[in-house]
Amino acid sequence: MPLAVRVLGLSVFALGTSEFMLSGLLPAVADDMNVSIPRAGLLISAFAIGMVVGAPLLAVATLRLPRRTTLIGLLTVFGLGQVAGALAPSYGLLFASRVISALACAGFWAVGAAVAVAMVDEGVRARALAVMIGGLSVANVLGVPAGALLGEHLGWRSAFWAVALATAVALVGVSTLVPRIPRPAEQPRLRQELKIYADRQVQVGIVLIALAAGGVFCAFSYLAPLLTDVAGLADGWVPIVLALFGIGALAGSTLGGRIGDAHLFGVLLTGTAASTVFLVLLALLGQFAAAAVVLSFLLGWSAFYTAPALNARLFDVAAAAPTLAGATTTAAFNVGNTGGPWLGGAVIDAGYGYAAPAWAGAALTLTAVGAAGVSLRLHRRTSASRGPAASRVVTGSDAARPENQVHPRSR
Repeated sequence: MPLAVRVLGLSVFALGTSEFMLSGLLPAVADDMNVSIPRAGLLISAFAIGMVVGAPLLAVATLRLPRRTTLIGLLTVFGLGQVAGALAPSYGLLFASRVISALACAGFWAVGAAVAVAMVDEGVRARALAVMIGGLSVANVLGVPAGALLGEHLGWRSAFWAVALATAVALVGVSTLVPRIPRPAEQPRLRQELKIYADRQVQVGIVLIALAAGGVFCAFSYLAPLLTDVAGLADGWVPIVLALFGIGALAGSTLGGRIGDAHLFGVLLTGTAASTVFLVLLALLGQFAAAAVVLSFLLGWSAFYTAPALNARLFDVAAAAPTLAGATTTAAFNVGNTGGPWLGGAVIDAGYGYAAPAWAGAALTLTAVGAAGVSLRLHRRTSASRGPAASRVVTGSDAARPENQVHPRSR
């Protein structure tokens, strides 16, 4: 695995910490900004909306720019967004800073994922993407709990300053260690790439990612009030449980990345089914502190166990669109990260309590299981029509030709 891929994973640590740390800061932000917890939860959706819009927009806007220069510029904007959030005097300005940060984060994900895939052999794409996703897992293990801890002792704004510092460290790493990536021999044609959205396999892949992500983060976004108000845990337990979620995420992404290349659909089906089971159990047993703690760990494991395969599947079926594949994957995840917190806040506002987002999330992940089954059926049908040579799961499209790929060792 090229060192540059690991540096990208390190950068994602800073991005992921900012994206998800508000799950442990919602009560403090709500109090300081004089808004309700569901309205504070919209700050999570605001970030996700920025990711949805920013991923394809910035992938296209930076198409002709050097990849490393693009990554450096996006990290700089992201860091400035964190500073703006730390200084925001009102909810509206904090909301705006989240959207701006998300736009830069989305661009980094889209470009970074494309760079990671380009630098490795086709058969280890899921592992390369798992390294990037591993940065997100470490963010959940260390960054998100640390943010909650800082918020408890130094105020929620200190968490934003800490992310700004982590972004500066990541910026140094990308500037010095990510190599120059040569442009492909054949320049991407956006009009041609847009045709992938007419492919039913791409459509189902987008829906599958959105449902799987939305179901988990519908519950995760409101995990802090569930732990304190439903399970009866003290505030000091919130960073610990968030760290357990992150440990589960790290273990899940590592395992899912290792076996996802060989058993992609097995990972998709078992991972989404497991998330459904854990969410139902969290809704039923959330009032018991021990159960809430254990299920938080298991939910982190199942969500990130599935993530590398979700990424790899969409890269496979969208292989004819090297520019838009990474952007589409990022946008699909964040459609779920937008809708999930919104749905969770809606059921809380409707008076169903802080356990209700787990029920709503389970409905989404159950639908994702069905979408995974449809994706498998479409894959088998396509493989049968192409013959035995097309039966490998990890090469979902023969459009990914060598002349359009960057050699794994290219510098």
